Amino acid sequence: MQKSTNSDIPVETLNPTRQGTGAVQMRIKNANSHHDRLSQSKSMILTEVGKVTEPISRHRRNHSQHILKDVIPPLEQLMVEKEGYLQKAKIADGGKKLRKNWTTSWIVLSSRKIEFYKESKQQALSNMKTGNKPESVDLCGAHIEWAKEKSSRKNVFQITTLSGNEFLLQSDIDFIILDWFHAIKNAIDRLPKDPSSHSRSLELFKIQRSSSTELLSHYDSDTKEQKPEHRKSLMFRLHHSASDTSDKNRVKSRLKKFITRRPSLKTLQEKGLIKDQIFGSHLHTLCERENSTVPRFVKQCIEAVEKRGLDVDGIYRVSGNLATIQKLRFIVNQEEKLNLDDSQWEDIHVVTGALKMFFRDLPEPLFPYSFFEQFVEAIKKQDNNTRIEAIKSLVQKLPPPNRDTMKVLFGHLTKIVARASKNLMSTHSLGIVFGPTLLRAENETGNMAVHMVYQNQIAELMLSAYDQIFSD
Repeated sequence: MQKSTNSDIPVETLNPTRQGTGAVQMRIKNANSHHDRLSQSKSMILTEVGKVTEPISRHRRNHSQHILKDVIPPLEQLMVEKEGYLQKAKIADGGKKLRKNWTTSWIVLSSRKIEFYKESKQQALSNMKTGNKPESVDLCGAHIEWAKEKSSRKNVFQITTLSGNEFLLQSDIDFIILDWFHAIKNAIDRLPKDPSSHSRSLELFKIQRSSSTELLSHYDSDTKEQKPEHRKSLMFRLHHSASDTSDKNRVKSRLKKFITRRPSLKTLQEKGLIKDQIFGSHLHTLCERENSTVPRFVKQCIEAVEKRGLDVDGIYRVSGNLATIQKLRFIVNQEEKLNLDDSQWEDIHVVTGALKMFFRDLPEPLFPYSFFEQFVEAIKKQDNNTRIEAIKSLVQKLPPPNRDTMKVLFGHLTKIVARASKNLMSTHSLGIVFGPTLLRAENETGNMAVHMVYQNQIAELMLSAYDQIFSD
């Protein structure tokens, strides 16, 4: 060992004779900063005297992986879209109900998830113990809705995840909570309903983004690159048959052709590979396909609820298990025979949850966008009889699928109200549940809170004056 005479920094020189490679390692030690010492000794690691392990592998596979990471950042590194303080309460974990406990949390929203911190993210990360992570919510397939009935506080909305977790978020400041609701809803709407389809899309995106051939050439170089330091890998490549190589070439060739010539969605539908969906279809398209003015699934759900759910406490207000609702949704979309009397749909809240999800998934709500402002103007009228006549006139102008489906749905809900003494669902409660589900503006603006009031009032009036509005 040598020590520099011009500095207090000692220099260690390793004797390279035992390695036979002439390699020399220089390690700079700084007694004043442990962090600097760690950051400056990155090249090699001493395991025992005179023995030096290899540095980070320079194999091309690692190199190609670094390239992919530069091109496509991992999900965990997605850009933060919004962050700030909100009141948070977790009310369900995996479908199991929890006691509501409000806490102040620092909320961080990215394009796929929400993270909850007890303080600002920068402070939380610096104070966080090793191995601890913030609570996280995957937004893929999640659902967001206003939840006035879940708390006595104002400005409360609920997020329900595919895994059955439920969170309430709240702020006393109107414009803040509206901004958060809008940001999270937009993030959810951009994501696919099925998480597995998101993974498949991401993989295809990676191949396209790396121009396909480049990615495959990295893969090809991996098979040709040898690792002298790994005997088994070397022997495997020495005995690698020519037929295996030709098989890989054929797979690559087919993959390239698929990427460049993959069929359009229309072509797949024409060939029957992708079936027309029930959830997410336009109402008039679905009714035309079924040769009816009221979707078959809506009739089935209403029949099941009226058979065994009219007296259930909190019907339509209480959420069913989201995983089971998604399973029901999948079966309906696959056009499999549906029997809602089956034991797997025993929980009537699953049926009501699926019905509400059907109306939420409509590309255009049951009350068409073009009629939204007219219904709002009608409900603003001071005289009750005038309001009813204005609403009735608008209902008669609706397309037959919208008008008839509306008549069947609200007729069913009047039966719910008639049993309010047992199910505790009043006209006001159902208005809160169905108002935002059935009515919404095409372009949400800053007056969302005002619209929400009118949405609830319109739904309430449709129930309280049902006989007058839907009379011939």
